[in-house]
Amino acid sequence: MRRLDPAMTAGVRTLPGQQGHPFYQSATKPSRTRPLRRQSGYKAGMIRPLLTVSAGTLSSRLLGFVRDALVAALLGAGVVADAFLLAFQLVNVTRRLLTEGALNAALVPAWLKVREHNGAAAAAAFAGRLLGTITLATLALAILLGVFMPLLIAMLAPGFVGQPALLMATRDARLMLPYLAFAGPVAVMMGLFNAQGKVGLTAFSPLLFNVSLIVVTAVLLLGHDNPTTAALILSATVGVAGLLQLSILAINGRGERLATPLRAGFDAAMRAFLAKAIPGMVANSGPQLLIVAGAIIASAQPAAVSWLYFANRLIELPLGIVGVAMGAVLVPELSRAVRGGDAAALSDAASRGLELAVGVALPATFGLIVLAEPIVRLLFEHGAFSAADSAATAQALAVLAAGLPAQVLAKNWSAAFFAREDTRTPLMATLISIAVALATAVLLGRLFGAAGVAAAISLGAWSNAALLLGRGTQRFGISIDAPARRRLVLIVLAAGTMGALLWLTAGLVLTTAAGATLVQAAALAVLIAGGLIVYGAILMLAGVIRPAGALRALRRPRGLRD
Repeated sequence: MRRLDPAMTAGVRTLPGQQGHPFYQSATKPSRTRPLRRQSGYKAGMIRPLLTVSAGTLSSRLLGFVRDALVAALLGAGVVADAFLLAFQLVNVTRRLLTEGALNAALVPAWLKVREHNGAAAAAAFAGRLLGTITLATLALAILLGVFMPLLIAMLAPGFVGQPALLMATRDARLMLPYLAFAGPVAVMMGLFNAQGKVGLTAFSPLLFNVSLIVVTAVLLLGHDNPTTAALILSATVGVAGLLQLSILAINGRGERLATPLRAGFDAAMRAFLAKAIPGMVANSGPQLLIVAGAIIASAQPAAVSWLYFANRLIELPLGIVGVAMGAVLVPELSRAVRGGDAAALSDAASRGLELAVGVALPATFGLIVLAEPIVRLLFEHGAFSAADSAATAQALAVLAAGLPAQVLAKNWSAAFFAREDTRTPLMATLISIAVALATAVLLGRLFGAAGVAAAISLGAWSNAALLLGRGTQRFGISIDAPARRRLVLIVLAAGTMGALLWLTAGLVLTTAAGATLVQAAALAVLIAGGLIVYGAILMLAGVIRPAGALRALRRPRGLRD
């Protein structure tokens, strides 16, 4: 480990309680530290882990589609489904808060700082305290929620009060609570692996969650015709799935000694970390919290909670790819650049992250808007899920897709605050966006039903992105280099062209292929593949994508680690 030259840190002002930690200062301040890595190596170092995390997230989301299609066929979109899916939303929020990069955004900068200033043993001791503390806290929280679950469900779904759905949702949620206890240690272990650049295991371990639920749901479809009992069995499976994910991480990390000695404690250092981590965890879960806010209003309308849930599942595919990659890769890279005062590396990481975010979000937005109805019909219109449910879900999906770019941009811009250990600003932006969504959902939900609630969620997402952009520009500027600005314009043009071609051809292709499910699936696959080919071809012709350069970057080992 390279020691710091005292001359390099002379004159740097530290805040109270931060003596000996000169890298608390903004990266925009002058610094004589050497760059952490050469620029070319830096770019290559980001591409490989970003693709690894994105591939793992894509695999998990695709399995999630299979899981949700089976759940829709098993439970439909009635009272039983509304109750189960509301309870399952609590699990999804927990996954966003903890296991899908939110805790990681606070843990990685803190762990790297302790390792750099105090050594590997101190970093392991810090991790051991954190693992023990988080495990104890999530276990206590699970017990507490189990006691007060009826009150919580009534607050989240006031439309359920006085209805059978309240009791059903309470029972389902209580059976899912073991997942919360397991999610705490899982989140810490994933963060520690990510901090060391070992993103492969953390990217693919969530697959166990979906595989477990798929197997159980498929068995229930074959031999169980009571949806209420089936929902209870699925709820119990959620906790088992969390245990499987924890087990695979524990087995693979057994010889690493990343968190030792293991103990719980709420000393000053741990309280300071949690004071920063909890706001960041809430902020990073903004998209899921917006859906929960929408469900509060939608619960008064039968089946609306289910329609919004299934529509949002399709939004989570591109959002998850970008969002998890931001937390697992971009935050560590930005944190290293901020600590080293490397302005070039900081601009490079921010630029590549924004290109990835926009490059994934825009084509997904246009594709989901144009193909909302055939996608929903193909995935969910089976068994108890009716054609009317498909139409309502597709309408909500098209409106939610309008907010997807904002959600992705918010993920990207939040990373800049997390890297500077500022979790309060993203938290305030998230809370304001939830207030915007709730206020507008009351009005729009009455006028337009579930689609109106979806519009309110999209408005909340755009308010979040706008607040983060404004505050970031005011505080430290948006470090986007000139090549990124040029490529972003080309990405927008390419995505718009792809969307227009999809709109012109979708009606003809889908009408011609009307009939059997396999034929419709093939037609939809042709449209999606054709759109991606057009999008990719335009980007290659414009020089945004260079396949040869990307292959060289993938073959190149990761750059120098600090």
